[in-house]
Amino acid sequence: MATASSDDSARGEARGTSVIVNAIAVLRCFSLDEPLLGVTEIAARIGLHKSTVSRMLATLEAENLVQRDSDTRRYTLGLGLIALAGPLLADLEERRVAYPVLRELTERTGETSALMVWDNNESMCVEQIASRHQVKHTTPLGTRYHDAMSSSIQVFLASEPAERAHTLLTSGSITFPGMDDAGLEAYLVRLKDASVRGYATNYGETSLDEASVAAPVYDHRGNVVAAVLIPAPRFRVSSDLLSTLGEACADAARKITSRLGGMTPEG
Repeated sequence: MATASSDDSARGEARGTSVIVNAIAVLRCFSLDEPLLGVTEIAARIGLHKSTVSRMLATLEAENLVQRDSDTRRYTLGLGLIALAGPLLADLEERRVAYPVLRELTERTGETSALMVWDNNESMCVEQIASRHQVKHTTPLGTRYHDAMSSSIQVFLASEPAERAHTLLTSGSITFPGMDDAGLEAYLVRLKDASVRGYATNYGETSLDEASVAAPVYDHRGNVVAAVLIPAPRFRVSSDLLSTLGEACADAARKITSRLGGMTPEG
């Protein structure tokens, strides 16, 4: 028979877990599109009372995980998050190995290059070398993609078992506006074509002014562990140049694969 103290302990643990989950939900409200949010906006998004959110934000601010704008009194993510992520990024072997290859790729193409990793149902940037051009597309560290037409998403979905890829698309975890059975079938064929070609393309399909290519990086088991991405302004990329960028991207991905001791499925 449970004692009162054990019941109290269990309730305390449940409350502690709930607080952690809610704090994570608060942090996930912020994005590149909406970096500055108020208490009311956050409370509405995560379904908590404003007073509860306000207390949580005060705690997060004290830990430098968020910071408050003195003029608007709204919040943004704090530099303390970088300190938390630093050890992970520093220990990410793919990132260390990829950096010099990405520098060469940006020098070769003149466009931004980035390294993306798969976080279960979204593609996340962990390294970037910005283009030298004044007009350019950049992919800051921590940027996440979950649009089906994103070239890096195509690379990662093509490496997933067909059943899981189908589930991610139909569940909405990967966004695919207007998807129907015919569109889904055509998209799965597109993934196979990208695998055979060695790189995936996105020519104004997620944003009218952006073109991109991405190619897979493999580990020693032949599993995709990362993707090299080249995003560029679409006005600068003809269909012929898109193919050239794709080949350069695939070549860089093969170099990183080799330096990781990896192997392509064919090899």
